[in-house]
Amino acid sequence: MNQEWLLGVRGPLPVTKAEPTTSKRRPEVPAGLFQAELAKRLRQQEVVLSNHAKQRLEKRDIRLNETDLQKIGQAINQVAAKGGKESLIMYKDTAFVINVPNRTIITAVDKLSLKENVFTNIDSAMIL
Repeated sequence: MNQEWLLGVRGPLPVTKAEPTTSKRRPEVPAGLFQAELAKRLRQQEVVLSNHAKQRLEKRDIRLNETDLQKIGQAINQVAAKGGKESLIMYKDTAFVINVPNRTIITAVDKLSLKENVFTNIDSAMIL
């Protein structure tokens, strides 16, 4: 029998000592830096009331609680995702004109004052 085909076959490979693998860990970030970044991001999500809006809310006896501000904030996120810059957001019986990039309520108009009111310089509207 011709065994020429065996000439290219090697025997078993020698056993070598395995080296432990090193994991690619992220560099540790100081806790203060993380908390500062988290606080910064949370501030970016806050809804801000302009002085004019504060006056209108007080004058028209419109009260906003934390839940209301969160819902308006979520609406601002949706408008921002669509590219809106100045938006009219209808929430409950109130219309809010909002500067989307700054997340600022510019003014608020209650149901009684809405009739025959013209809103200008807005590029989007959302009804909640």
